[in-house]
Amino acid sequence: MENIKKAHIEEFSCSPSVIVSAPGRIHLAGEHSWYFKDATLSMAVNLPVAVAISPRTDGSLHFFFPQLKDRKKCTLANLRYRKEDRWANACKAMIFGLIDSGGTCQGLNITVYSDLQPSAGFGITTAIKVATAMALCRQYIKDYTDQTILDIIDCGNNDFLGVDSYLSDIYTALFAKENSCILIDHRKETYQTIPCNFEDYSIILTDAGVPRVSLWNEDSIRTFENFILLEELKTKKGDSWVYEDSPTEINEVLSVVTEEVRRRLLCMISEYRCVCDAAEGLRNNDFQVFARALNRSHENMRDLYSISCPEIDWLVKRTLEHEGPAQIGTAACSRITGKGFGRCTYTFIKNDGLEAYEKRLADYDRIFGFKPAFYRVRSVSGAQVIQG
Repeated sequence: MENIKKAHIEEFSCSPSVIVSAPGRIHLAGEHSWYFKDATLSMAVNLPVAVAISPRTDGSLHFFFPQLKDRKKCTLANLRYRKEDRWANACKAMIFGLIDSGGTCQGLNITVYSDLQPSAGFGITTAIKVATAMALCRQYIKDYTDQTILDIIDCGNNDFLGVDSYLSDIYTALFAKENSCILIDHRKETYQTIPCNFEDYSIILTDAGVPRVSLWNEDSIRTFENFILLEELKTKKGDSWVYEDSPTEINEVLSVVTEEVRRRLLCMISEYRCVCDAAEGLRNNDFQVFARALNRSHENMRDLYSISCPEIDWLVKRTLEHEGPAQIGTAACSRITGKGFGRCTYTFIKNDGLEAYEKRLADYDRIFGFKPAFYRVRSVSGAQVIQG
């Protein structure tokens, strides 16, 4: 993290008192069903965000993002959301959360360091929030806990930014472990880490370069009425629960909604099973079970939830096809990830299939006219104090 330290010193002529790093993330499955109190399977990856802070002697707040060559500033007395402040609003929200939770704060210099812009996805904005909240706790609260950080983030999100706190994003950035996935139960607001030991496989994130154009409003599915319908189809199983698997019962409960809504609620039911099956594949170190569940999850996103697009589907399909001695299709999985309507896929492929995958990306560029970007990533641990 010498780069952020150097950038902070050059910008503010002083060394940072605290530096915290938080990882980016990918959601493997379940990221669209948090509203229905289901489960999400995610992974923190080595796309880090670092936040450095140093106290000032006045009440000013100065923000610097070296990669963007972007600077923002305000004062503690005039701490408010401003659309034009973009990425700096995430930092401001955490300062607000600290103060509103009863903490004290003085003027600060804040440097945010990330090779990916927040607009790239991969949980970069949440990583900024988590790293900032932890840095503030380190600076101002002697005996802070994980719950202290969560409270600051929640307050900043709800009361400053006016958005929900997505546990799958926050828990992954904060609590993930290296060489593991994190399974989040949104009903209990708990998590567990599950080892991911597929050593013969590489994980590739691919930005398809497709501009995201939402074709329908996802909030139209996230209604209290739909929540109650899916609750009717949940049954207790030991210490957990499962969805009803009788087609007759499912059809009867969902008969009151339109076909479009019914299809997307069916996706929520199927997606929960994909999350559970993928987690079971991880626990048993069974890649075939894991891969089949996540490939089925992409089919859900494509056919039932309708958030994929031809370019994304082409990338997924080419990855799963048999080609050459590597036999990629027999041992691979690929899925759209994030908000959908374009952008990114993740792919697990055999290490000896990387060259073939890169060739497919060259074909993609020629066919669709979009320049894809891809990152070979690995799972990492959650937020860490680097200095201070």
